[in-house]
Amino acid sequence: MAPDPPTWGQRLIPKGVRSAMADLGLWQEPRPLKPSYHLAQVIEVLTRYGWGQSFDFSPTGRMCIRGAQTFLESTGHVTAIDRGKAVNYLQTQLARQGVEMEFWAWNDLSGNTFQGVEAMISAASGLARKNGE
Repeated sequence: MAPDPPTWGQRLIPKGVRSAMADLGLWQEPRPLKPSYHLAQVIEVLTRYGWGQSFDFSPTGRMCIRGAQTFLESTGHVTAIDRGKAVNYLQTQLARQGVEMEFWAWNDLSGNTFQGVEAMISAASGLARKNGE
């Protein structure tokens, strides 16, 4: 399920304070997901908020693949290390399709549709799952 964006109040609370509140049971930090689940959640974010091209975050709130990953990392739903692993799976899947470019540049190709992007991310998620991630 795609997470809600953090409220302004949540954004103002420093991470150390949130951690202390979590230790006291007053706050629940999101659990970072492993790469296969992170990629599935990227699809959910793009479905919920809208897929876009040319911007990580468009003025209307749409996101590209990299924007969705940044959103999930900033809200604590993936670590930088697992996000990097997910990127490797995206790149591997593109290479399997004969595409030799960065996933974020591929996202912006004029012929791409959300269905094609969703299929590529889903295949990358499946590859990660097969590898136990």
